[in-house]
Amino acid sequence: MPAVPQTRAEMRAAREAAEAAEAERIARAAAPADQAAPPAEQPDADAPAADEAAVREAAVREAAAREAAVREAGDREVAEQEAAARKMAAFEVAAREDVEATTLPPVPVAPEPVFVGAAPVAEAEAEAAPTDEAYAPPAPRLRSEEQSTGKPVRSRRFVLTLVAVLGVLVVVGTGLGIASLLQGPRISNVQVDAKQAIESSGSRAILTANQALADIDPSQVTVEPAVPFTVDASGRGIGVRFTVPLDDSTTYTIRVADVVGAGGGPTTTLTTSFETPASNIFLLRRDVDGKDKIFLTDLSGEKAVPVFEHAKINDFRATSTQLVVSVEEDDGSRLLVMDRDGKKQRELKLPGDGYVGAIQVSERGGLVGYSYSDKELSDTEGRASVLVTQSLSGDDDPQIIDVAGAEASVFVWQFVPDSAAVLFIDFDGALSLVDRSSDAGVQSLGLAAMIQGISRGTYTAIIERLDGTVVELNLADGSEEPLAASDPDYGSATSITPFPGGTLRHVVARDESGLPIGQAVVRVDDDGKATPLVEVSSADSILQACASPSGQYAAVVVAPDLANNPYDGMLLPLPEKVETHLIDMVSGEEIVALTGFDASWCQTAPRF
Repeated sequence: MPAVPQTRAEMRAAREAAEAAEAERIARAAAPADQAAPPAEQPDADAPAADEAAVREAAVREAAAREAAVREAGDREVAEQEAAARKMAAFEVAAREDVEATTLPPVPVAPEPVFVGAAPVAEAEAEAAPTDEAYAPPAPRLRSEEQSTGKPVRSRRFVLTLVAVLGVLVVVGTGLGIASLLQGPRISNVQVDAKQAIESSGSRAILTANQALADIDPSQVTVEPAVPFTVDASGRGIGVRFTVPLDDSTTYTIRVADVVGAGGGPTTTLTTSFETPASNIFLLRRDVDGKDKIFLTDLSGEKAVPVFEHAKINDFRATSTQLVVSVEEDDGSRLLVMDRDGKKQRELKLPGDGYVGAIQVSERGGLVGYSYSDKELSDTEGRASVLVTQSLSGDDDPQIIDVAGAEASVFVWQFVPDSAAVLFIDFDGALSLVDRSSDAGVQSLGLAAMIQGISRGTYTAIIERLDGTVVELNLADGSEEPLAASDPDYGSATSITPFPGGTLRHVVARDESGLPIGQAVVRVDDDGKATPLVEVSSADSILQACASPSGQYAAVVVAPDLANNPYDGMLLPLPEKVETHLIDMVSGEEIVALTGFDASWCQTAPRF
């Protein structure tokens, strides 16, 4: 057992007790000495007094010497106990420093891992141990055991931290999973190409939920503002396909009601919104004294930018990514394809040396179509107005459409919107349909005098038959019904352009003798209600009326002061001065009048 240090008071009391005990022992020793002398040898009464005094003095000196020895022994014991107390205090200080050093070791940052084994605790104990062998240090702590193994403490801390983090993640993940089940399905992602949605039909909005869903019925889905759509859903996804183009600068909201997870649970309503961008259009501006230019402009006309110019631009069409331009050269036509900014131009191969007209594009089919006539043409030789289609990429050769094995000369034709099918009338008046994406061959649809237009998303064409009646022809099954008159009835229309929700009809007012006294473009809704949008006098002429893809706007081409407005000498001859009036079809107000024609909203060029 190690010596237990005493306080100063305890050491002083011990020393006094030792001195008292020693004095008592000396007194007991002196008394018998006086009584031990034999009586026979006692001196006589007259012995000198000096001898007795000497004896007493010697006894006092001996007692004093013994007292000094006792005091010295007590002082030595006190010194030893104080030294032991100092050693204990120094050991406690060293122990505290060791705890601090091992509990919070400095971790130097090194470019590469440096592993330094901890020094064995035996060395530290050898330095801190007291020199007194009777003193035994306290038992080693757990920290010293870890150091004696040589394993870095840092590794254990990393493991403990990793386990703690994983535990927290498991708890959080479990909590989120439980919360998800309690809250029902939620939208985790939405995909929609808003720019594409205003330019063509068939765009999609895809809603992705955070869990697999039970079956979705189309009646659960609503879109505001109202627009035709179809629904397909599977797993976590809900697809909403818009069958017609959307309006520009409009916020659309999709709601899916009573949605439940595939494994059951609470129902919820999924809601998302997106905004469509503002529209812009391409226009062709001819200049008899300079170069013709194609401009890209917003609907205000204030941000018009020229993207392509050439001495003679006959016609052009635009897709969402490309422009197709027909230009005139001295030796015939050239057909160019380029990006919408006019860059990366490349020339498409033609069937021969000749002229191109009536350009149209099928974005869904990736095709361009046009009528082609050989430059060398006579009554017995050459091709006249044959219908040609080819890939916009230029990877294939031009394909001439034939009927019954013979190349057909085509009077008028149109691509069916959102497909690779072609509807045309040949010089014999036969109306035919052929799908360039299949080998189904030519489908005969009777006789016709004019193709007025084809509705987007409905596969319905407006056809003028040889007897002058105008019908809506279902191209899928060949059925037809008369086109309903407008209310009020503005009479027969010289051209009819369908758009989602109605038609634009170009009508001519005549006097009793049949001479034109004015013209107008009338909007006729599906229910027959008619609203005039543009009216001109007999001095001006309306050349074409087109609708924006969604039917939100109308572009009406007007040739002012026709008597003093000569035609140019192009393959597609038009008055030198033409204007395109942009109309808001909801309010009926004119937005702006721009110089130029051939708005990219139009499927075909103006007819003359």
